[in-house]
Amino acid sequence: MPVMGGGNDFMDWLGPDMSIKVLMCLEDPSDLVRASTVSKSWRQFVIENGFSKQLCLRMFPEMSSFAGAIEISNMIKIEEVQSNGMEQEILEKNHKVFACLAKGLSSSLRPDCIAQAISASSTDNYPEEAIENTLSPGDRILQSASYWSSEGEIDPSIPESLVYKLISNFSVVTEIHVQPFQAYFQYGHPIYSSKAVRFRMGHQWFPMERSSDATNDPAAGFNALEDRYVWTYTSPIFPMAQENSLQKFMLPEPAFCIGGILLIELLGRVQRQEMDGLYYICVSHVQVVGRSFSEEFDIEIHDPSGKCTLKYLPRAQEECQSAIAPGGFDTVLSLMQSDGRSIEQMIMERLLGAEGDDDSDDSDEYYLPAF
Repeated sequence: MPVMGGGNDFMDWLGPDMSIKVLMCLEDPSDLVRASTVSKSWRQFVIENGFSKQLCLRMFPEMSSFAGAIEISNMIKIEEVQSNGMEQEILEKNHKVFACLAKGLSSSLRPDCIAQAISASSTDNYPEEAIENTLSPGDRILQSASYWSSEGEIDPSIPESLVYKLISNFSVVTEIHVQPFQAYFQYGHPIYSSKAVRFRMGHQWFPMERSSDATNDPAAGFNALEDRYVWTYTSPIFPMAQENSLQKFMLPEPAFCIGGILLIELLGRVQRQEMDGLYYICVSHVQVVGRSFSEEFDIEIHDPSGKCTLKYLPRAQEECQSAIAPGGFDTVLSLMQSDGRSIEQMIMERLLGAEGDDDSDDSDEYYLPAF
């Protein structure tokens, strides 16, 4: 960054009030990272004014419940702290946490947050009517019907459940879409919806495993769910219409899902099948809308209480030189050339306070509170 006439820094020339207004206009976490690498005084200015936290909350208002984050014994806990009374150490650690979150979460909503179907509480005809069919949009694939069907029940109050793995271990979910199935091949074209629906989100019991034979067992029943998962969020109950449409259920407020497991509870049955007199629930498609961590970030859960580690895993192949203004950041560029690391990794390490020559894994791990 060039200096102004007389050797003054750009911020000194503008003054603190105008400098704050300028930096508050930044809308991309990478721009704020670059600003904090200009000099020690710029980094101090960014930290003391909490720009990373303010940007994170502007990008993701659902995170406003975080009043502060303090690292104690390698864990971060929530603490109510007034901004004018924060000590420098607290500001530094808040800066690390919120910079990670702003960088790690994508800025736009995506409608395809489901990675895979895990299990259903029951399946009438497996695999023809398996839960995997709900990942395909619509109710037909070529000339064949595509849907999941529960087993038939005499009692219409018996619930069913569907379990999915989201694309990230840490996601912010805003709405969930469910489409009941209309049996166009049966007389009267009945729609096998449920009376209501409820959603739970959470993680596997400690230790959390990315893949497991038990997790992918299609015969897993409802009673096994409480033994395999910890639910950290439960939505209100939403009524479901008996309509062949993709019904959208907006959560009261965006919900954090740490662990990447979604449970859809289908409560009550409304349609009886004419040929056997039993009640069924059938679903043709499920969507989850939300934000998720980018590929460079991951969550590791340590115990059933939900305490977890946020890990930053930079991609060595990523090149960010085109995003850097010509003539600036000569020190960062020279360091990158000397040790072979990417400019993005150098910038993130500078922002997070890591030493340039520290190759230990600890420098890439930052801890979050249990939600």
